[in-house]
Amino acid sequence: MVHFHMAKDQSRRNFLRTAPLAAAVSLSLTDELLHASTLTAGEGQGAAAPVPFSVITAEAIQADAEALKAKPGNKDLVTSKELAFLFVITTETAHSASEFEWHEGRDHILQVLEGTTLYEIGGTPKNGRNVKPGEWLAPVSEGCSKVTLKKGDTLVIPRNTPHKRSTAGSVTFTLISPTGSVKA
Repeated sequence: MVHFHMAKDQSRRNFLRTAPLAAAVSLSLTDELLHASTLTAGEGQGAAAPVPFSVITAEAIQADAEALKAKPGNKDLVTSKELAFLFVITTETAHSASEFEWHEGRDHILQVLEGTTLYEIGGTPKNGRNVKPGEWLAPVSEGCSKVTLKKGDTLVIPRNTPHKRSTAGSVTFTLISPTGSVKA
């Protein structure tokens, strides 16, 4: 029986020795997990301040579209160096691109608000030339597809995809162009 009590005492002694250590490790891990969740929320050490959100109302977009009818062109809807995208509204009348373009570092997502436009997309560009970093032009893209877009249609053009737009009448569309690296 003596050995039983010694084993029991030994167990209790080991528990009493290790319990504070286990509690400290547990608290330390809990603290690390809380710190990690703070970092992912953007409030941690070295994280940039969050960029404020933007609300662009339907009325504001409509007003911009009306203004662009009088003088066709582009208007930035969101401008921020901290964000990895561009967001613009464009109106054009009787305009045809002379060449195909493609971009190494940005995609295009556009939605037609009014009118129609023809896109030639994809294929294999011939005689392409680099006009500035990451931006390319070519007079022809063999095997491209033609798509006519009308009010409400959305087109997604992934980076490095040749494309060319031709508008016989008038078109107004919004364009979101994500920039930066693609994560695999």
